Amino acid sequence: MLQKNKQTVHYAGFWMRFWAYVVDLIVISSINGILVKPVFRMLDLPLVENKVFAPLTIATAIVFYLYFVLMTKYFGQTLGKIIFGLKVINLNGDQLSWGTILFRELVGRFISETVLISYLIIGFLPKKQGLHDLFSDTTVIQERS
Repeated sequence: MLQKNKQTVHYAGFWMRFWAYVVDLIVISSINGILVKPVFRMLDLPLVENKVFAPLTIATAIVFYLYFVLMTKYFGQTLGKIIFGLKVINLNGDQLSWGTILFRELVGRFISETVLISYLIIGFLPKKQGLHDLFSDTTVIQERS
């Protein structure tokens, strides 16, 4: 726990963050279904292609990363985190900078997605940080209980 303006800060544990992430994946999937796929249909682009660099794969990856980067930068939280009362904070107390956000959400999340065990460490570290948090000196706190 961290003291912030004489208030005790509670770090968000694995399961709270997990369920917030599931909500975020549902939101991203909805955005892709409502915006990206219809555009691909209108342009007669293939919707099913098993290649890593297929246009649909690239477009959905862009939506994924833009969602996390923009929501975290402007609100400090994604829709999933808002629902569960969670917020991303900088460990030194500063406002989240573009550099911190980009590093956390692009580099850190890419590494975390490739090494899934890096999310499990959240349950064992005192500040409940994932690998992407450790890289960017951030953590996720519970704003409300």
